[in-house]
Amino acid sequence: MAKHRITLIPGDGIGPEITSAVVKILETAGLDVEWESHLAGESAIEKRGATLPAELLESIARNKVALKGPLMTPVGGGFTSVNVGLRKALGLFANLRPVWNIPSVPSRYQGVDLVIVRENTEDLYSGLEHEVVPGVVESLKIITLEASTRIAEFAFQYARRHGRTRVTAVHKANIMKMSDGLFLRCVQDVAAGYPEITQDDRIVDAACMHLVMKPEQFDVLLLPNLYGDIISDLCAGLVGGLGVVPAANLGTEVGVFEAVHGSAPDIAGRNIANPMALLLSALLMLRHIGETPMADRIMKALGLVLTDDKVRTRDLGGTASTTEFAAAICRRLAA
Repeated sequence: MAKHRITLIPGDGIGPEITSAVVKILETAGLDVEWESHLAGESAIEKRGATLPAELLESIARNKVALKGPLMTPVGGGFTSVNVGLRKALGLFANLRPVWNIPSVPSRYQGVDLVIVRENTEDLYSGLEHEVVPGVVESLKIITLEASTRIAEFAFQYARRHGRTRVTAVHKANIMKMSDGLFLRCVQDVAAGYPEITQDDRIVDAACMHLVMKPEQFDVLLLPNLYGDIISDLCAGLVGGLGVVPAANLGTEVGVFEAVHGSAPDIAGRNIANPMALLLSALLMLRHIGETPMADRIMKALGLVLTDDKVRTRDLGGTASTTEFAAAICRRLAA
């Protein structure tokens, strides 16, 4: 297979450490790649004067694929979310979050194997808010037929390609009858074209309750932006947390694969962060670019490191450093 050119965004905080570990694993596995490394977020402001420098966006648009470490987002002020800005600038309308139990990773639940498909471009994340009068702030929730239909098509196509049999739309259409009602109608209209896939729906609060009672009952969850953000993190908690789940932001032509946990500045530079979430995201990336056998080999090596070698980072109850964990996976790949 031809050499891949991939944009690499090391990120903030622990980002450079876990990105370096994952790059080492991918190259040990034999990935023929040319990395184009670019800054984003806080570090880009200092050196490039913008959170999303033009050269970064040009690189991703040209290469069609990027691997991204975590970026810091200020709370209650400062610059707007770089992650949201990246999705809007590149038309990454679908957020894909597979969630499943990884052997030997501590978890409250077993038998979890579900996929969250989240609309990525509108809803309250449109960022349309203003102060009406002092002390009263209005934030606009935007739901459109175009975006809702597009994400529903994505979810049903994904289900068909991966042998999934059920898509559950999550909404609050009993209260927000126009906005969430439109989203739900779009899902139902699209479902008519996929007769082999069961379509149902849950009100978002009920969905949360059912997820923490019996998560194994779900297959593909399809949600507007805000609910998708919240529930995808909830689902990560079912299988061990944000450190053990992958994520992809996908558009018509471009894919950005990322760790969805924070930049953890409190442990940055200490070589103790778990690179697994970014590694699993990189495996999604490998499958996206046609390197499925390589992804399968790395996943097998990861499983052996966790179960047989018992090499784990501190968050998983072990003592291994970031580099030691990566080195253990590389040894399995080289064996």
